[in-house]
Amino acid sequence: MDRRTSTESEGSIHLQISDLSARLGETGSGVPTIFEPQKRDSISNATSSVSRARPAAHSVPEKKLTLFALRLAVLEKAATGLGTLGFIWATVVLLGGFAITLDKTDFWFITIILLIEGTRIFSRSHELEWQHQATWSIADAGINSFRAIKSSSHFIIKTVKAVFRPISVARNPSRRSRDITESMHRASHRSGEQKRAKTRTWKTSDVPLLPYSKWVFLSRNVSKLLYWLQLASATACVVLAMMKLVKQNFGEIAKGDTDKRNRKSALIIFYSLALAEALLFLMEKAYWEWQVTYCTLLDKVNKECELGPSGLVSIRRFFYDAYSKCVNGSIFDGLEMDMVSFAMDLLSSNSPEEQLIGAQILRQFAMNNQFSDDTLQKIGICISVIERLVEMLNWKDPQEEEIRLSAAEILSKLAGKKQNSLRVAGIPGAMESISSLLHIKRSSVGAADEIAEKKIIDNEGYDFWTFNHLALLILKKLALDHDNCGKIGNTRGLLPKIIDFTHTGERLLKNESVTPSQIKTVKRSLQVVKMLASTTGSTGKQLRKGISEVVFTISNIRDILRYGEKHPVLQKLGIEILTSLAFEEDATERIGGTGGVLKELFNIFFREGTQENQNHVEIAAGEALSMLASESHFNCHRILKLKVIEKLVGALEVPMLRISAARILRNLCTYSSGDCFEQLRGVTAAAPIVLRSIMTEENKLQEVMIGLAAHVFKFMTSQESSTMFETAGIQESELAFVLVQVLKKYRYPPIKTPRIRRFVIELAIWMMRHKEKNIEVFKDMGMERELECITETTSELESFNVFSGTVGLSRHSTTIHSLVETAMKLLEDK
Repeated sequence: MDRRTSTESEGSIHLQISDLSARLGETGSGVPTIFEPQKRDSISNATSSVSRARPAAHSVPEKKLTLFALRLAVLEKAATGLGTLGFIWATVVLLGGFAITLDKTDFWFITIILLIEGTRIFSRSHELEWQHQATWSIADAGINSFRAIKSSSHFIIKTVKAVFRPISVARNPSRRSRDITESMHRASHRSGEQKRAKTRTWKTSDVPLLPYSKWVFLSRNVSKLLYWLQLASATACVVLAMMKLVKQNFGEIAKGDTDKRNRKSALIIFYSLALAEALLFLMEKAYWEWQVTYCTLLDKVNKECELGPSGLVSIRRFFYDAYSKCVNGSIFDGLEMDMVSFAMDLLSSNSPEEQLIGAQILRQFAMNNQFSDDTLQKIGICISVIERLVEMLNWKDPQEEEIRLSAAEILSKLAGKKQNSLRVAGIPGAMESISSLLHIKRSSVGAADEIAEKKIIDNEGYDFWTFNHLALLILKKLALDHDNCGKIGNTRGLLPKIIDFTHTGERLLKNESVTPSQIKTVKRSLQVVKMLASTTGSTGKQLRKGISEVVFTISNIRDILRYGEKHPVLQKLGIEILTSLAFEEDATERIGGTGGVLKELFNIFFREGTQENQNHVEIAAGEALSMLASESHFNCHRILKLKVIEKLVGALEVPMLRISAARILRNLCTYSSGDCFEQLRGVTAAAPIVLRSIMTEENKLQEVMIGLAAHVFKFMTSQESSTMFETAGIQESELAFVLVQVLKKYRYPPIKTPRIRRFVIELAIWMMRHKEKNIEVFKDMGMERELECITETTSELESFNVFSGTVGLSRHSTTIHSLVETAMKLLEDK
């Protein structure tokens, strides 16, 4: 196998098996089929990728924001500490100890500074709260202040106009709010003309604080007012403190006046503390604006997170949350935050805006190759989040379409991990929720049952097409687990929905302008049905029964076989479904009884002009025909009516078809009724080809040819068989030698060729009954010893015609022990 690094995701390793199958397909020794036992897990693991390495800690984008928040918090707390010290110094030392002896100017300066600082501290304590709410609906609330300075004149003019605006106008939502809402809809690929339905609660950013001039006093604008109030307070404090420190006109001190001897020093300390505190605060704001406005830190992080234009609101909200934690608690509290946990918290909110932001963040991180594994791991261990996502699948309100879409995409990624898929499927009602995503709409134009060739969009603009794709993708990933397959089958109405998407018809399959999404939908539905039909054990038996009982299943696949020549992938999937369904006797009869299915399979099997590396459909068709002919007298009779014996004999010389052709012929010879003897006489023409293949080939091809030979010779007289040996240029003793060598080579039941010893014994019995001379030949070659070895090494592996995984199906009517006893008796009687 070729092992190469995936170009789609760094660190992924994919095992390419398609090329290997093509190279080994001629002998069939490398292609697992239903005619040999196989472990399903080993096949699925071969195509799965090794988990990607987690991103390095320093590469996580939001760490830049949490570090930025920590540095701001250090400056903020330092400024607050100095302000507190200055306030205590002024109230205790100056106003308490020197209030009477202070100069009138100093008294008012200190009073004004304290009032200013009190105003700033009050504004600061509430600014974060208002900014936190403003980030939901306004893009530049309280954070890009230097940008606001550039447009301050426009802002003031608009504010003045708003004061005198009529109340009736003020009642309408602001134009800016509508613009932002529309931009968010465009960013999420939704229609910008949709209007959100009225809710019973206020949006915090739209709360009018006063009954008049509502736009001016909306809560979203309060953070701006508090921000500018702080800047003005700090600037005034710097000016006043500098004025006093430079002039130092603290009043005259008379000689011997001991009450005023420390006044100057006390005042210098106070003004210095006030100046330092104001400068630290202004430094914090300057650093803030430098990083946010000029270095565009938030924009860069948003770009690295790939959240798109609407993601900037999420980034700002995350930053304010981190900064608030650093300011209100320990400066290190914000470092513990990350975008995934932040989004998971928002997802559980009752606010539609918060739910949407949380879902969009999780979707983007789950889809991002760099962050996907870590994100899915965090979601996977939080059952409440998975339950919330599953619940969102049931939200059919057009206003919640984007949230529902995000939840579906997250679950489609989550279901790709086996452990997570078990958790998803284990949630009560999960399958019903996934089923709610499936919606199909037929077109009345042309054929009455044709799928519309345009995206399925209802009158309200609700697009179901993407939800169909995602539902089928989730089911496909869940079906990788055996237990989940049972849950899918037991969900009421889900199987018919899945099968409904397999419907195509001539109009769709032969249309040159058919969209890839339509074919993709059919493909995914066929993949899901195939996985369900190939499930092992009692669960698989029940699923196959349920699938075959849906009246559209086989007819839909027949249309794909008949008109899908341009879509070989769909044909192959449909054929594999038929092969799996044929495990059940009732389903086998339904398939054979559906008009045209067997004929279309033979048309594909004998199709010419296909390159060797692209003939997987023909091989699958041969396997399906062999399975349908096995143990079914009715299907064998139907096949003989198609008069394909001559073509099947000719296919024995075609490298890619001869294994399947040999199996079909053997089954026809074995399971056809007695009145078909004359129709089967044509298989005798295959004898020379069969004999030469036994002598020269190995492994699977040799096995099927030995099995066919034992039945071909039954349709010949003794003279005709002798003639066939002469025509092939092979002596019967040479054939006997090869058969004994095969038994010596396979002393234990081989997995790849589980029936080869059985077929050898059957052919040896015919040869000994055909000519007594052959009995002596087998004796001389040690046949008795090899037969004794078979009795000691017989396994259940040799008792079945086909296998469903490691489970044997269709047990041989004659045990291998009976065949050995018959052969031993012939050897002993001589």
